[in-house]
Amino acid sequence: MINKLADSVAQALQGVQDGATVLIGGFGTAGIPGELIDGLIAHGARDLTVVNNNAGNGDQGLAALLQTGRVRKIICSFPRQVDSHVFDGLYRSGKLELELVPQGNLAERLRAAGAGIGAFFCPTAYGTELAAGKETREINGKHYVLEYPIHGDVALIKAEQGDRWGNLTYRMSARNFGPVMATAAKTTIATVHEVVELGALDPEAIVTPGIYVTHVVKIERTATQAGGFKQSA
Repeated sequence: MINKLADSVAQALQGVQDGATVLIGGFGTAGIPGELIDGLIAHGARDLTVVNNNAGNGDQGLAALLQTGRVRKIICSFPRQVDSHVFDGLYRSGKLELELVPQGNLAERLRAAGAGIGAFFCPTAYGTELAAGKETREINGKHYVLEYPIHGDVALIKAEQGDRWGNLTYRMSARNFGPVMATAAKTTIATVHEVVELGALDPEAIVTPGIYVTHVVKIERTATQAGGFKQSA
């Protein structure tokens, strides 16, 4: 019997190794898997490479993970925000490596990993510092930059509903990078607010099929505020 439901966040995360590349869903604070990030902090894995759209807000979530000093490198599109002081301090002091990736490229590099694409040419960043050292090519009169997939050892994502087979649905903008990250990682761990019986999810509404999901953990629903701070709903 297939049952991907984990009893706890700690149980779902126990296989994360030092040196892992961890894909973390979320767009700012929308869809950020805070409970899984807190669990990863408690787990203690070190020398991590983290992939996220941002580089943390305030002192919570991803920022708290960076603050532990266990992240070696972050790959993201928007490292600087009003409340990104944790990232700023670590980066300026040379304690954190940054790979800056245009947002569309970030999504496509993740999608390419899940689709088995070895590399692709993209016009974004041609002629800028972001293309330095990369192969370029002119195709039909337009210049392109060669980009490679981003593969993850683990993906941490936040979904809305799931079943014991790992089928997932999302809530509006909380969906963001979750679906592509789920396909790009060897192990995908998803939190859900509701676990439903098999067959309860409309097959046409399932965004991430269970084949891409390793563990599902049910969490309580909380309201997310600007700056990454949460309060009970």
